[in-house]
Amino acid sequence: MSRGDGRGSNTSSAGTGATTSVGVFGTRGGSRKDQSSSMRIKAFPMNMDDQLVDNIWKLLRDSIIEIQKKNNSGLSFEELYRNAYTMVLHKHGVKLYNGLQETVIQHLRDNVLPEVKTAINHNFLSVLNVAWQDHTTAMVMIRDILMYMDRAYVQQNKLENVYNLGLILFREQILKEEAVKKHLRETLMLSIERERRGEMIDRAAIKNACTILMNVGIYDTKFYEDYFEIHFLKQSKQFYQLESQELLAKNSASEYIHRVQQRMQEEMERAQQCFAGRTESEIQRVMRDELIKQHMNPIVEMPGSGVVFMLKNQKIADLRCLYQLLKQVDNGLKTICTCISNHLREEGKTLVAEENRNDIAVDPVQYVTNLLELKDKYNELMEQAFDNDKQLKQTVNGDFEHFVNLNSRSPEYLSLYVDDKFKKVWKGGGLRAATEETVEQLLDKVMVIFRFLNEKDIFERYYKQHLSKRLLSGKSAVEDHERTMISKLKTECGSQFTGKLEGMFKDISVSTTLNESFKRSTYVANMMFDFHVKVLTSGNWPSSVQSSDCMMPPNLEQAFECFRNFYLSRHSGRKLIIQPNKGSADIKATFYPTDKDMTRENILIVTTYQMVILLLFNRKDRITFADVLHDTGIPEREAARALQAIAVGKPQNRILVKTPKTKEIEPTDSFCVNDDFYSKLFKIRVTNIQAKESEPETKETREKVEDDRKHEIEAAIVRIMKSRRQLVHNQLVSEVTEQLKSRFKPIPQVIKKRIENLIERDYLARDRDDSTLLHYVA
Repeated sequence: MSRGDGRGSNTSSAGTGATTSVGVFGTRGGSRKDQSSSMRIKAFPMNMDDQLVDNIWKLLRDSIIEIQKKNNSGLSFEELYRNAYTMVLHKHGVKLYNGLQETVIQHLRDNVLPEVKTAINHNFLSVLNVAWQDHTTAMVMIRDILMYMDRAYVQQNKLENVYNLGLILFREQILKEEAVKKHLRETLMLSIERERRGEMIDRAAIKNACTILMNVGIYDTKFYEDYFEIHFLKQSKQFYQLESQELLAKNSASEYIHRVQQRMQEEMERAQQCFAGRTESEIQRVMRDELIKQHMNPIVEMPGSGVVFMLKNQKIADLRCLYQLLKQVDNGLKTICTCISNHLREEGKTLVAEENRNDIAVDPVQYVTNLLELKDKYNELMEQAFDNDKQLKQTVNGDFEHFVNLNSRSPEYLSLYVDDKFKKVWKGGGLRAATEETVEQLLDKVMVIFRFLNEKDIFERYYKQHLSKRLLSGKSAVEDHERTMISKLKTECGSQFTGKLEGMFKDISVSTTLNESFKRSTYVANMMFDFHVKVLTSGNWPSSVQSSDCMMPPNLEQAFECFRNFYLSRHSGRKLIIQPNKGSADIKATFYPTDKDMTRENILIVTTYQMVILLLFNRKDRITFADVLHDTGIPEREAARALQAIAVGKPQNRILVKTPKTKEIEPTDSFCVNDDFYSKLFKIRVTNIQAKESEPETKETREKVEDDRKHEIEAAIVRIMKSRRQLVHNQLVSEVTEQLKSRFKPIPQVIKKRIENLIERDYLARDRDDSTLLHYVA
C-alpha cells in the first residue's frame, strides 16, 4: 500500500475468532507491479506477548525518530501502519500514544530547541520557521502511520489526535521556552516598529511566525493573543500616542488628517500581510482611538485649518478625508455635525440679519438667491465630501430651517423671487432660453426653501397676491410653468393649499371665453374702442381686491354698463363690482413739442388709475393733486403712486411735469403734460411704482393671517374630536399641531384658547370627573 491511498482496507470476521488483514506488501523500494504480485493474506496471531509488543513499539519508535530526522526514504509506511494497527487492535493503544508523546518531546528537547536557541542572535525567525515546517511535515507522516489509532483509540478516549498532539508539544516545548518566547515577541515587535519608522523588513518571516502562533492554539486564538497580540497592541498604543501628539503639534488639521489616513492605510496593509486572527480589527481600533478619537475636537476646531476654514475655502478633499476618519469613531459624526451646524447657523444668521436692518434696502430676489447659493454650496459638500450622509444632511436642513425662519419676511421674499423669475420668463430676460427643464430646476430649488418655512400660509397669501397681479396684468409666465409651480405646492401641502390658486386660473380662462362671446354680441355695436373685462370670483382672489368709487370717463362707464347687461343676461342673480385698481389700458397720446411744428404720437400702456388721471388733461392744461382726488375719486395713496410713476419716476416715463420738482406729492402740487416727452419706442409701457410694504400693511397682513389661523385651528380641533369623540387635552393639542404643521406651526397657547372658545360655544365639553378630558358635543 502506498501513502495517501487509504492504507488498504481492514476487515474483521465476526463469530470466527480469527482476525485477518488484507493489504499489499512487498520488499522495500519495490515497484507497484512487484508489490501487486506479492499480495498475500496473513492472519494475525490471536494473542501478543509483551516481548512482541515491545518489539513492535521499538520498530515504530525508531521509525518515528527517523521521520523526525528526515531519514524516512527507506521506510515501509505500509508495514509501519500494519504494526500500529496491530498494537491498537490488541488493546495496546495507550502504550503507543504515550510512547509517541515521549518520543516527540525528546526530539524537540534534544534536537529542535537547541537549534532554535542557538539562532536567537542570528536569523532567528528563519530558523524557527524551518523547525516548524520540518516538525509539521514529520507529524503529517506520523499521523498517516498512526491513522487507525486516531480513528479508534484517540476518539474513544477523547484525546488529541496525532497531528494536534504534535502542535501542542511544539508549543509547550519550543514556544513556551522562556528564552524563545521573549526573543520571538521582541523580534516581532521590533521589526514592526522599524517598518513604522521607514525601514524595510521581511514581512513573510513575520507572517510565518504569526501563523505558527495561531496554529499551535489548535481550537482558538487565545494563545496567539496572549503570546503576541496583547503586547503588540499595547506597544502600538504607546507608539501612536506619542506620534499623534507630535503630528498635532507640528501640522495643520489638513496635514494631520492626511498623515493619519496614510498611516492607517499602511497599518492595514501590514496587518493583512503579516498578522493573523482579529489583529487587523484590533489595530484599527487602537489607531482610531489614539489618532482620531482622542484628538477629534482639536482637529475639528483648529484655528486657521479646522472645519470652518475648510468650509470657507471649499476644501473638498480635506473635508472628505476628515469625514472618512471621524465616521469610524464614536461621536465622530456628531462632532463634525456640531461644528458644521454652528458655522452654518452663524453664516445663515448673518445673511438674514443683514436683510433685517432698517438702513438696508431689502432686495427679495437677492435675498432668496443668497439662500439658494448657500444651499447649493452645502448640497455640493454633502455629495462630494460627505457621501450624502443622512445625519449630516438632516443637520444642515435643520440649520437652514432655523435661520430662514429668523426673518419673518422670508415667505414674502420667496414669493417675490418666484414673481420676479416668472416675469423674466414672460419678458424673455434672465431666463431667456427658459426650457421646461430650466424652469423645473428653478422651481425645485424654490420648493427646497419653501419646505424650510414654518409659516407656509403666509407664503400662500403673498403668492396669491403676486400671482393675481401677473394674471391680471398679462405678465404671467407661460401658463404651463405657473401650473407646474402650483402642482408642486399641491404635492407638498395638499389641494386645500392650492384650491384658490387653481380657481384663479379657471376665472381667467372663463373670462377669455366670456369676452369672445361679448364681442360677438349686439352689446358692442356702438363701442368705439377695444374693451376686455376679467370676471373674478371673489372667494378665489386676494381679499385686498376691493371696490372703489373711482369715477370713470363716460364712454368707459357706458362700456362697463354694456358688459354688465350682457353678463347678467347670461347669469341672472349675480353681482358685478368694478375693480379698477387691477386694470390696465392702452391710450393714444399726442404731444406738441414747443420747439417743433410737428406733433408726436405714442401708445401708452398704463394702469386704469393712470388712464383716468391722464384723461383729465383733455379738459385742463394744469391740475393740482387736490383736483385729481376730487375729480377722480381715486384713493389718495393710489393716486399718489400713479402720479409718481408718470411725473417723478424714471425719465423715460415722465409724461407729466410736476411743480415743484420733489419726489413727495402734496395736495398743492400741480401737474401739466410734458409736451417735450420723447421716446424711440412708439408703444411705451409705463413702469408703475411698486407700493412699499409699510409697517401698517405688514401688520395688517399678519393680522389677517392670524385670523385665518384661528379658523383653521378650530376646524382641525373639530375634525379630530368628531372622529375621536373624546380626547385628553394635551393629546388634542399635539394632534392639532401635527395636522397643521404642513401650513404653519401653531402656538400651543393659541390652540388652548381656541379649545376654550369651542367649549364656550358648546362644541366641546369637559368631563365632570376629569377636567383634562374633553368630549365632542355638537
